[in-house]
Amino acid sequence: MGIFERYLTLWVALCILVGVALGHVMPGFFGTVAAAEVAKVNLPVAVLIWLMIVPMLLKIDFGSLGQVREHWRGVGVTLFINWAVKPFSMALLGSFFIGHLFAPLLPAGQISSYIAGLILLAAAPCTAMVFVWSNLCEGEPHYTLSQVALNDLIMVFLFAPLVGLLLGVASITVPWGTLLLSVLLYIVVPVIVAQLWRKALLRSGVAGFDRVMRMLQPLSLVALLATLVLLFGFQGEQIVRQPLVIAILAVPILVQVYLNAGLAYWLSRRFGVAWCVAAPAALIGASNFFELAVAAAISLFGLDSGAALATVVGVLVEVPVMLSVVRIVKATRGWYEAGAGKAATALEARQ
Repeated sequence: MGIFERYLTLWVALCILVGVALGHVMPGFFGTVAAAEVAKVNLPVAVLIWLMIVPMLLKIDFGSLGQVREHWRGVGVTLFINWAVKPFSMALLGSFFIGHLFAPLLPAGQISSYIAGLILLAAAPCTAMVFVWSNLCEGEPHYTLSQVALNDLIMVFLFAPLVGLLLGVASITVPWGTLLLSVLLYIVVPVIVAQLWRKALLRSGVAGFDRVMRMLQPLSLVALLATLVLLFGFQGEQIVRQPLVIAILAVPILVQVYLNAGLAYWLSRRFGVAWCVAAPAALIGASNFFELAVAAAISLFGLDSGAALATVVGVLVEVPVMLSVVRIVKATRGWYEAGAGKAATALEARQ
């Protein structure tokens, strides 16, 4: 893990301070940025988000999907968590914590927007950072690559209808036109561009591809941090007035991460999945594609919305929380393998 990834939480915290300060000092600048939009898509932010997403999608090899069959139990567990559990559990957690338990402490006009941001965060399975988490826990690299590629492919088709369904269940008006435009702009087109670019780079050799990836990685993270400065520039006054908002929004995110990671890990053990697959399965099941969530929240609800702020809180807690999950799965490897071995033997006996 490079210095940017290792200290991402620190950089995000600094972006909060810088963004809030600049929002007070340069309100005219942020007003100009907010006005630069076409069809509800903010152009400066769209450029920054593309700089975030495309380098990450370059890492994905859709040719690896054939390897899914080798780890079908682990893939099945992760797909179940990512698409049947995580978005729905976040809708419930968001409604409970934000809509009820902590509602008196939050701005009434933003509560539905906060819940929408949390749903957007949970509906997008993590893409890039999963490779870091899997490497840290000595995960099976072929499983990780094939699972991420499969999730990205599914996301092209399921993200919009799933978000639309859950926003409707949460009684939030769904701007379908903007949602479909977000999927096209921030999923479909970047996936196509990244895959075409990947093939072109690989034609010149793996060494050339790796060199370009090393050059792009800092650019991607700098674009993320610049986007956060803009977001907090718009959110500055609200944060100063309500400093507890960020801490409150972090509660359902933290509960959801540990809930989904634990469920994926337990199910993998029950099905006799090898630990080197179960560890990244737990991490993929728990983490989020927060770059996409930020982009969708901005497009759907605006730069100064509670939804955008909620997705940014996901960025803030991502690194320390996922590192704690890495430590947990590594510390429990002995317990896991003892139970998984028995489960695998029992399954073989039934067959």
